Amino acid sequence: MSIIMDAPSTTAAARTLRADLVERAAKLRPLLADNADATDRDRAVPAENIDALAGAGLLSLTRPARHGGLQTDFRTLLEVSREIARACGSTSWVATLLNASAWFVGLFPALAQDDVWAGTPDARIAGVVTPSGTTRLVEGGYRVSGRWAPASGCAHADWAVLGVVRPDAEGTADAVGIVLAPMAELVVEDTWFVTGMRGTASNTLVGEDVFVPAHRFLSVPDAVEGRCRTPFTDEALYRAPFVPVAAITLTGPQLGLAAAAVDVLAEKAPRRALTMTHYATQAEAPTIQIAAANAASLADSAQLHAYRAAADIDEAALVGVFPDYDARARMRMDAGMAVVHAREAVRIVCSAQGASTFGEANPLQRVWRDIETGSRHAVLNPEVAAEIYGKSLFGIRGTVSALV
Repeated sequence: MSIIMDAPSTTAAARTLRADLVERAAKLRPLLADNADATDRDRAVPAENIDALAGAGLLSLTRPARHGGLQTDFRTLLEVSREIARACGSTSWVATLLNASAWFVGLFPALAQDDVWAGTPDARIAGVVTPSGTTRLVEGGYRVSGRWAPASGCAHADWAVLGVVRPDAEGTADAVGIVLAPMAELVVEDTWFVTGMRGTASNTLVGEDVFVPAHRFLSVPDAVEGRCRTPFTDEALYRAPFVPVAAITLTGPQLGLAAAAVDVLAEKAPRRALTMTHYATQAEAPTIQIAAANAASLADSAQLHAYRAAADIDEAALVGVFPDYDARARMRMDAGMAVVHAREAVRIVCSAQGASTFGEANPLQRVWRDIETGSRHAVLNPEVAAEIYGKSLFGIRGTVSALV
């Protein structure tokens, strides 16, 4: 599926690089799978995983080329995230969020980007764009305080993107924004006690009266409408629409978890009997065959929805046309449908495999826990996406959420 649903303007060189990056991710799967139980048990992605991903260039997908990054596209990020998640959902989620947060930094003024990468080209960024903090205007910038969660990837980050509100700017585009702060000026509280995606260590960041220079503030309403502060307007990647990017990037791990479930069924069914039947193997039983077909088709459907949205996002960025509201609503709907199909694929496999699914030694139970958790991120909420999209089909716009 290397070019299905791809942006028409994607170059052959970009597709070649994408294939190479996915292959690099595939080569890391044995290592990541070997560490998956420990990642889940210890509630942290091990440094070995992060070092391997960084060494393969898989944490620099959205970093500007000016700062040594690969500056790829969102289809590439989806495919790489999917491949990593086939081995470990938590590791994929962290890698995805570190890349997504790097993209956010690419929207800031040049000086802010230099703050992050000029002295440390491989600096990593975690992020919580939910406006959980407050700012007050001071000479030269702002004083920021708040608590931000869940901060996926914060254990491996040097900087953080933080969502804030500005009470003094109420009624203007600057009333809600994101700021950049060094991790060294924040405190991490261990609050991530969850059932799924345990290894992401998506803990809480705490800041108290942190000074943020003016150039490290970005208006969210401006960003939603395609008005960002980067002066490098020739860089297509950072012309992509803000909210569709925030949604579609989170589907990558879900695509991989669905694929992992289908992988497990294909591996186990030929070697196990179907309990309380005459079938010597599950693979011989029509019920399992139908389950396999439905799960695999749903996993494919999830990819097609996600890849269509990525193609729309990438194409708009490449040609320099900002998508209108209705197009962005469909992109958010595609993200919601992708996770619905991916989650259902995993459910079907779990049902086909029966109670043994939930044995602690069975990797399928971790896949199930991870997708049940990760697919419920607020920006992926399929019901909200459906309301936004359904209203847009009747010309009703802007009544559900500002994040479209």
